[in-house]
Amino acid sequence: MQTTTQLSTTDGARIAKRLLNHWKHKFEVQHNEQHMLILMPDYTVTLTPQAACLEVQIAGQIEDFSHIQKVVIDHLNRMGHTEFGVTWHEKRG
Repeated sequence: MQTTTQLSTTDGARIAKRLLNHWKHKFEVQHNEQHMLILMPDYTVTLTPQAACLEVQIAGQIEDFSHIQKVVIDHLNRMGHTEFGVTWHEKRG
């Protein structure tokens, strides 16, 4: 399963990089020109900065994403010094 959201920001690359640097001491991270990945034991968080938003995807083999969604958004709010409005979209399969 996966869950995704788009955070409205023109500062997505900086916010994503800050989160990657914050979590690289605890989890394996990877990045290329388009995506930044945070590889947690039960989830993979993919951050994709765009011109006007930051796309956030969380994938894992679980049924309830509510806890990890809150953790990721709380951290992104801190990294961006803002309070993002969030609507998550879940996809099974």
